[in-house]
Amino acid sequence: MAGRNPDRGITVSTVLARRLGGELLRMRETCGMRQSHAAEALSASVAKVAKMERGGVPMRDPDIRALCHLYGEIDEAEIEKLLLLARTDRERRKARGWWNQYPQLSAMVEYVALEDIATSIRTWQLAFIPGLLQTPDYARAVAVGAGSWEDPSEIEPFVEARLARQARLRSEHPLELWAVIHEGALRQLVGGRDVMRDQLGHLLDLARTDTVKVQVVPSVAGANPGMIGAFGIVSFAEPGALDVVHMDVPSSTLWLESEEDAARHRRIFDRIARVGLAERNALDLMETIRKEM
Repeated sequence: MAGRNPDRGITVSTVLARRLGGELLRMRETCGMRQSHAAEALSASVAKVAKMERGGVPMRDPDIRALCHLYGEIDEAEIEKLLLLARTDRERRKARGWWNQYPQLSAMVEYVALEDIATSIRTWQLAFIPGLLQTPDYARAVAVGAGSWEDPSEIEPFVEARLARQARLRSEHPLELWAVIHEGALRQLVGGRDVMRDQLGHLLDLARTDTVKVQVVPSVAGANPGMIGAFGIVSFAEPGALDVVHMDVPSSTLWLESEEDAARHRRIFDRIARVGLAERNALDLMETIRKEM
């Protein structure tokens, strides 16, 4: 999802390039050509064509036009759609994200790069409060509890980076966040009662804003579609940009980028939301748990 530039470090998402590469791959396979045919038309290597089709490199307009001509695409409107994807992707790659100053984010840099250009995020969490909604003390307690830091001094910059991500919720064009959280995450004493009381108060404040929607799946809901595990769906405004599904597993981060995968997880998210409490009732439950703290 992210590229590396020796002068700039980690760049922003290449989700648009993957979409563009996928379209070119589909066109090539439809007309029965091989990557070697495309490479010959571009006077390039087969390896470069493979990278283009995977979205691993920015694409030049002349190369896109040459491939469209080779594959028999003559509809100028369709070609312009591809050129727009390529231009938008090149502009995104030029940006130097704020996250580069936080090496502690290395494991999440691809996700943060996506989050920074997203228009909306839907997230389902079973075990903890979503990062965009965490207080500093809660985020610090999560980092300490994870026990994965070899150098404890790295925890504070990690917390600062998490707070920097939250600026998207208050920006000129704020990120729209729909968080569905299991009741167990609200009752888990992360950092102790004082930390959780402040965290729940912060969550209540954000849930009352225009751009943050919070629902809670109560423990009494029993078996539900969300038991498969936590995930997030990241959406974008750019034409042709597909939703991206993000999941953390113990050994790695999993990205699902096909329309089929995105549609499946949108359906799962909707089913989870349906078994969750209505927003007003969710606020009441959060307030009740906060008072119990």
